[in-house]
Amino acid sequence: MRAVQVTRFGGPEVLVTTEQPDPVAGVGQVVVDVSATEVLFLDTQLRSGAFREHFAVQPPYVPGTGVAGTVSSVGRDVDPGWIGRRVVAGTAREGEYAGGGCAERAAAPISEVFEVPEGLDLSGALAGLHDGLMALSLAEKAALQPGERVLVNAAGGSLGVWLVPLARAAGARVIAAARGERKLRQARQLGADVAVDYSESGWTELVGEATDGSGVDVVFDGAGGQMGRSAFAATADGGRFFSYGAATGGVAVIDPGEAERRQVTVVGVEDEITPQDWARLAKQALSELAEGRIKPVIGQTLPLERAADAHAAIAARNVAGKTVLLA
Repeated sequence: MRAVQVTRFGGPEVLVTTEQPDPVAGVGQVVVDVSATEVLFLDTQLRSGAFREHFAVQPPYVPGTGVAGTVSSVGRDVDPGWIGRRVVAGTAREGEYAGGGCAERAAAPISEVFEVPEGLDLSGALAGLHDGLMALSLAEKAALQPGERVLVNAAGGSLGVWLVPLARAAGARVIAAARGERKLRQARQLGADVAVDYSESGWTELVGEATDGSGVDVVFDGAGGQMGRSAFAATADGGRFFSYGAATGGVAVIDPGEAERRQVTVVGVEDEITPQDWARLAKQALSELAEGRIKPVIGQTLPLERAADAHAAIAARNVAGKTVLLA
């Protein structure tokens, strides 16, 4: 089968299309004939050699953690009735980055396999697999209330395009921060009341003006780094700050003493989702997409062989929404 391989740590050029043996379904696994695979920002960071202290990834390896397609075979202890079903599936086992998704066929544990509802196309369904369930989890933890002021930092990202409409549906006043007019326009279309460009100096002052100087009640920070710390400064005393992204090279480092002094609740990426909630939220995300309550935002769709181009566009912040490779 064709598969994209990371031959060594480095830039997008280290991604090479190769021929690999077909996977075989092990105990508790299925094999999916892949129609589409997602590319996460994390995939680009791991390819470059980042976060090796957290992820045991060594080249050569096949990247990609999420696929959509049709189940072609099942392993022992898996119901054969799965064969022929349209599914989205994660390749990770017990939360570890397993890779294997950027290929014509991929193995996945049955606990990470979810049937795609009728009427929802496979590429669109990928938007629910990781990003949708994570966004729903964040929205649940935030317990948003009508009238609250919510800042979505990195609103053009694949989670941001969920969080903006979810916050709007909860009755919040939504401020979207993103880079460039195209992403800002999209955020407004998704329901943001205010959109500010965080690549320009003084962007947090615009956030302050939008809240009459009192700050935001809730921050969803997908940017991290200095942009995340700036977003924390724009959080109102007694607010909630959710850190889930490291797009600028690392998560936002928040001073615990300042957070305590201002009574800001800080929730970091280390707050894991239980396996039960993972499955529940994945199914809910697919339902949101199938019912049309959330529109999948696919920023770029490329053939498998152009994985390097996909990684380069993500790294350059040229993509709004999700990136999908077609096998």
